[in-house]
Amino acid sequence: MPAWLLDLFAHYGYAAVFLGVFLENTGLPVPGETMVLAGGALAHVGSLSIGWVIATAIVAAICGDNLGFYIGRRGGRALAERHGRRVGLTRARLDLFDQFFLRYGPATVFIARFVTGLRVFCAVLAGASELSWPAFLFYNATGAVVWSATIAATGYALAHSWERLERWIGRTGLIALAIVGALVTIGALRARRQTS
Repeated sequence: MPAWLLDLFAHYGYAAVFLGVFLENTGLPVPGETMVLAGGALAHVGSLSIGWVIATAIVAAICGDNLGFYIGRRGGRALAERHGRRVGLTRARLDLFDQFFLRYGPATVFIARFVTGLRVFCAVLAGASELSWPAFLFYNATGAVVWSATIAATGYALAHSWERLERWIGRTGLIALAIVGALVTIGALRARRQTS
């Protein structure tokens, strides 16, 4: 495990997990997943409790996503249209996300939890796409529980293989992102055919 990460956890412990996950889920490109993996790995060696790492990640994910949803609902669309180009969110892609959320909304919130990149923007986009808050909250909380337990347990199980763990998680996230991209494209093409 990198020295900077060990130092961060030595000083802040569970707060490092909370802030990493919370900020990532609010819409900032912060390595929240890495914080949960590291928390799980440190629980393996006895520095932290795996139960508290999972609980902290769940609370942070739900709170962060709900703040992101609120930001999206209150003005995220205008913000995304104005500044989204900097992170690849063009107006055309935003339209595709809107169509995807309208068709698969709640399931998208659950699946996005496991997709690198999409996890950062999903809550803001869900709020901007007018997805209902109760549906968002249910799938968000369900996804947060499954994701937090899975990532922390993976960190715990593979604590002594940190480099391999980071590579595996990175590849899995990229594969999931490619699958989601393909589904969005297919959904957009079907929607265009239906309107033609």
